[in-house]
Amino acid sequence: MFKIRLSILLLTSFFIFSCSNNQINSSNQKFAVAYIGGGFDGLLLKNYLMSSLKNLDLYDPYSDYEIKASIKHSSNLYITNIDNTSDREKINTTLAFQVINNFSNCQILNDKIDISQFYIYASADKFLSNQMALRKIKKDNTASSVNMLIKKLRNTGNKCDE
Repeated sequence: MFKIRLSILLLTSFFIFSCSNNQINSSNQKFAVAYIGGGFDGLLLKNYLMSSLKNLDLYDPYSDYEIKASIKHSSNLYITNIDNTSDREKINTTLAFQVINNFSNCQILNDKIDISQFYIYASADKFLSNQMALRKIKKDNTASSVNMLIKKLRNTGNKCDE
């Protein structure tokens, strides 16, 4: 009985592994990352971007294709309900980027990614939860916008915009 169960498990595992597909796309197009200013937010963006490109084998510091990016966070306070009991702060993140071919001196891609989130705002500035939520949302928005940027880079060609 034990051998029958073991053989059934072995056959099902072979079936599962045979149906899976490893989709590692190696691309000839690799990208370099230009200087990104902006203090801590720019440093965070550059770290996320470079680590994502390296993980996907899309990073080459000597590539002709260079990514120039900038990130900006803005916030505004708004009230969502009729009772005016729940104040929320909305954080908007805008990632503007360009992909430039340095060899032919032309622009391949120029786009902007907008992401926003909000958190319930505590009424006093002394609460650390406001500052922690703000930092976490900025970090999450930066990571999400880098993921969206990588998807756009993988789907773009190497032809220049006219």
